[in-house]
Amino acid sequence: MSKTSTDLDLARHSLNGATMGTRWSVTFHAPPGTDLATLQAEFQTAVDRVDDQMSTWKPHSDLMRFNAAPVGAWHPLPAELQEVLGCALEIGRASGGAFEIGMGDAVRAWGFGPAPADETAIRAALHRPRRPSYEVLDLDPTQRRARKTAPITLDLCGIAKGYGVDCLIAVAKRHGIAHALASIDGELRALGPRPDGQGWAVALEKPQIGHRDMQAMFEIQDIALATSGDYRHFVKIGPHHLAHTMDPATGAPLRGGPASVTVLAETCMRADAIASAVMVLGETRGTKLAAALGAEVVALEERLSA
Repeated sequence: MSKTSTDLDLARHSLNGATMGTRWSVTFHAPPGTDLATLQAEFQTAVDRVDDQMSTWKPHSDLMRFNAAPVGAWHPLPAELQEVLGCALEIGRASGGAFEIGMGDAVRAWGFGPAPADETAIRAALHRPRRPSYEVLDLDPTQRRARKTAPITLDLCGIAKGYGVDCLIAVAKRHGIAHALASIDGELRALGPRPDGQGWAVALEKPQIGHRDMQAMFEIQDIALATSGDYRHFVKIGPHHLAHTMDPATGAPLRGGPASVTVLAETCMRADAIASAVMVLGETRGTKLAAALGAEVVALEERLSA
């Protein structure tokens, strides 16, 4: 893309804030005089809305209220949560259940929620018969409601942050911003290139515990990127580091998957969910799934010690 005098007049800004137990950030280029205070407030409101609807740490979030709703009863849902559930069920079905949002009981049992790991809950999670969420959830987007046809506890940790990044980009677009990079944790999305026409430089980390180093560098524009791995978010039980990615087949943390998976897709919500599915499927089957869903995969198999 060629540079214009208008592009060169843009000023670079970076805004950030707290969300979902981590930080959001948006780096963007905008004309002089842009109201940064308004942008900061709207970015924060956007991610707060996602957290208020989809958190499993907030007992009164829309998701937790739906989890508590009786089986068979239609329950009203906000539009954003309805959209995320629809995408989650689509990718869950396409992946044969490798991406599964109905693992909330296992996530909490193994200590990835507000409370530490619980042996009794772990045993229950390991032995609980499970049906995939796409078989037991009915969504009614027209009426903005959903119902469970069987007991299930939902957890959206594999997709909500990606959706939050998409919401940050939506705010930037509403303000006429054409050059931006938004991120929450390892989920990112680029809006356009930088004003000089170059892509946004994004580092791919080496999959190692206790140390941060670069494996490779991407240049991205108008695409989203999400990374899932077993080296950053984990709990330690005895000598074992247990990754936060749950294996739907066992009700336990995944073992034997890639060290990390990075997915590039049209939206960060989809990239986030597909990355989780590829972790469970492994590189060969996961790459085929990603291609069928219009995404690309970079998988790293080797685990490195610090």
